[in-house]
Amino acid sequence: MASKETTKIILQSMIALASAAFGLVAALAWNDAIKETIKLLMADDESLASKYVYAILATAIAVVIVLVLARFAARVGGEAAIQREAEG
Repeated sequence: MASKETTKIILQSMIALASAAFGLVAALAWNDAIKETIKLLMADDESLASKYVYAILATAIAVVIVLVLARFAARVGGEAAIQREAEG
């Protein structure tokens, strides 16, 4: 028989894994959406330049989202995954 502590650890692990899986699914969906938008804007261009435009745009979007989430986490009293240097 599993103890309460073991059951708790198993449930926490399952929740963490499910959260990560849903995060991956969402990231892949956004990846497709951004790729298709760039293809549309660049007239179906598959050149190296379009791949760099995609990479730069995806990076910029990711940075903005992470910063917004970090601010939100700070406001609700949680700990953000990253901290800005100016805040210490």
